[in-house]
Amino acid sequence: MSIPALTAPSPLLTPEGAPAISDWSITPGKVHLNHGSYGAVPLAAQQQQLRLKVEMDQNPCTWFMGQAATLAGTRVGIAEFLRVPHEDMALVINASAGVSAVYNSLPFADGAEIVTTDHAYGAVLEGAKRIARKHNGKVQVASVPLDADAALVLELVMAQVNDRTALIVIDQITSATARRFPVVEIAAAAGKLGVPVLVDGAHAPGVLAEPVPDFDGFWVGNLHKFACAPRGTAALVARGAFRRYLEPLIDSWGFPHVFPESFDHVGTQDITSWMSARTAFDTVEARYGWDGFRSYAASLGDYGQHIVQHAFSALTGEDASVGVGMPVDPLRLIRLPRGLAETHEDSHAVRALISDVLDFETAITTFGGAGYLRLSTHLYNTPADYEAFAERAVPALAKLAQAR
Repeated sequence: MSIPALTAPSPLLTPEGAPAISDWSITPGKVHLNHGSYGAVPLAAQQQQLRLKVEMDQNPCTWFMGQAATLAGTRVGIAEFLRVPHEDMALVINASAGVSAVYNSLPFADGAEIVTTDHAYGAVLEGAKRIARKHNGKVQVASVPLDADAALVLELVMAQVNDRTALIVIDQITSATARRFPVVEIAAAAGKLGVPVLVDGAHAPGVLAEPVPDFDGFWVGNLHKFACAPRGTAALVARGAFRRYLEPLIDSWGFPHVFPESFDHVGTQDITSWMSARTAFDTVEARYGWDGFRSYAASLGDYGQHIVQHAFSALTGEDASVGVGMPVDPLRLIRLPRGLAETHEDSHAVRALISDVLDFETAITTFGGAGYLRLSTHLYNTPADYEAFAERAVPALAKLAQAR
């Protein structure tokens, strides 16, 4: 099967003319196609964090006594990047921690129900089930087809809402299925019913120019993924009447305060990752531009997805393309051959094989009993990365599927 022509974008270079990957410390022995899981921190931000760690340990007493004031200032810089008022935003270690803070703060009544979808991140779904059980309620899960458009998603989610619904939890960009959801429209519909909405925006910072939607409710987002901050850096944004309930997960010295100041008191937690986040944002902006990243990620995503899915289709005779209703530029989904990653456990085994034997770092996901390859694109990736995957990894995976 011949592959239709698609022009590859030119690999990005640093302002000095070196390959963009030189701004990162990524292992050269592997091809990294999974920025969407754990991110990659620019060297400049790594070095800034190391300097701050040295300063912290030179005089821990002075450091930690002034940490709350430092953190308040850090919030301002991160809020500017997210384009939200700093008084609406707290910092947490990851999106799941922000979700847990919401779950554990809201005053759920007995029999309360939480509405989400079958695309929800596993830990977020399990947390919802735990809270629902605690209050003798349950989780209502809307089944959303991969190819559903915005109108259908809105209809399917709101069909699960009833007079016992106490919270709607909706992904902005899904992890397993690499698609967007119409979070603003869902929040508007829920707001008319007085139901709060929690948006899981784990993948949104960096991917979207304005990642925090304008609505009254809760939003959480990871800054260590596409935004490239050091890991352990995430934001929790709260607006509207329900924000008054928010409390940090750990009781510390923030008890006289309310959100977000109550979240600024984190004891002896190392916040150097938070303090170095702005260095990561500014490095990308100064050397490539965030708009430049988004444009490159889109064109490289088109190319990488195109050649990899055609390589699978040519070898297996199966259509590897996936109809995604609301696609995401730097995250692309490709259907794996039948027999691969059809369960969550097997997806981990397939991912490990690709890493350990074939030297590619990828995300392998499962949805609806089918296995998928989720490709990421970032500034340091090049067309050659995806060409290499099509040449070396695709035949190995097709052979593995045939042997099962």
